[in-house]
Amino acid sequence: MTTHTTDAPVTPAASHASAAAPAPPAKTVQPPGAGSARLSSGALDLWTLLPLVATVLLLALPVRGAGTPDSGGAHPADLASGVAVLCCLGRLLARRVRPLPAGAVLVAALAVTGFAVATVTASDPVAALPGFVRYLQIFVLVPLAVCLTVRDARGFRLLTAALVLLALVQGFVGIRQFATGTGASYMGEEVRAVGTFGPGDIMGMATVVAYGLLAAVPYALCPPASARRWLRPCALAVTVGLLVALAVSFSRGSWIAAAVAALTVVVLTGRRTATRSLLILGALSVVLVGGFGVGSDMVRERLSSVTDVARAPDRSVNDRYALWEAAGSMWRERPATGVGLKGFPEFRDGHASVGLSSGSDTEGAGQEFRRQSLLSPHNMYLLVLGEQGLIGFVTVVGGWLAVLVASVRALFLARRRRAGAVDCGLVAVGLVVWQTVDFLYSDIGGPTTVLTGVVLGLGAWWALTAPEKAAGA
Repeated sequence: MTTHTTDAPVTPAASHASAAAPAPPAKTVQPPGAGSARLSSGALDLWTLLPLVATVLLLALPVRGAGTPDSGGAHPADLASGVAVLCCLGRLLARRVRPLPAGAVLVAALAVTGFAVATVTASDPVAALPGFVRYLQIFVLVPLAVCLTVRDARGFRLLTAALVLLALVQGFVGIRQFATGTGASYMGEEVRAVGTFGPGDIMGMATVVAYGLLAAVPYALCPPASARRWLRPCALAVTVGLLVALAVSFSRGSWIAAAVAALTVVVLTGRRTATRSLLILGALSVVLVGGFGVGSDMVRERLSSVTDVARAPDRSVNDRYALWEAAGSMWRERPATGVGLKGFPEFRDGHASVGLSSGSDTEGAGQEFRRQSLLSPHNMYLLVLGEQGLIGFVTVVGGWLAVLVASVRALFLARRRRAGAVDCGLVAVGLVVWQTVDFLYSDIGGPTTVLTGVVLGLGAWWALTAPEKAAGA
């Protein structure tokens, strides 16, 4: 076969022009189905979040006797968290990659070491073994599963949306309990909002509502530029509703932690937004409590008790001081390793003062009068110190502090680079700040404990994820 070619004469000028002119940029030709493949990958990433979303939303289910000694067994949310951990482990084994930086692995390894030391040095290591499993679940496995499963800002926002939805459900139940007098007993009236958790887990609803509140506040203050117009007014309405629910929980510790965390988030949004937001929040508080009288007398009494407890402490405050002193005494007896995981109830009476009562009275919200034993000091830091000693305190609390500092640092970095996921950073910082402050007045226990792992995981994800990667949503 003969191939015919036509050679046109090339002039020097034409040759020079063709050499000097830049070549047109080559068009990138995507293979067929590349766009749909990306969409399928994004959808797959969201599907992998379903066990974690289920972990959050299953806490809306009422469980008979939740938070009481006779509740028995694991909550469905704990089972869902186990599924999330197993799914995450399966993906890691299939991909055969090292997904975490060395610093994160070190923090997790130190925590596991602290738990293990407190278990093997306990007076009864077998009895301490369930505590080891529980601590491993809440402070290592669930946070790592969250950190490794959330791939981008879309996944983060999906999980925080689940927190808000759960808070709205529990908050609605709690407000209804307050309005109809069907809540837990408080000051002789059954008006304390406890949601579906019952009076045996008095902090459950307050914890859930606080998480949802701090997940909604950043979107009420400064939603992302790409957000729909309805997001900000909806977030503001959610914030107001959850503020009411938190108020009628009558939980001083949750109030203090929420105030500190919300103030931190407001300050981190910028000077102008912070000034405007503080004025709006102050006006809302005056209108809700002063104008509409949402439990104003009881809220005022509860707030005044925060500063008056030293002068005229009630029975609950006396018990809390006695429990704190007992935890400190346990640590002084065994400063390095503590009395062992799950050891506080066993050693409590030998270290507590005679002023400690045998338990607290609970009733209401569908439960008859019951005397509930005081099995923890209601202070997570003192619980860790008493049961795990300095070794556990440094390894465990040091990890929480590392997550908090790294998440705040990542937020400043994202703001400097004008990343598109600053809202995720504000949510993460608010949640972690709330948890670290609330631990001064509470410890782990009850169905909502698994959410502690989810919150720490969200904070760790933000701390470990570069802002430019987080912006991809």
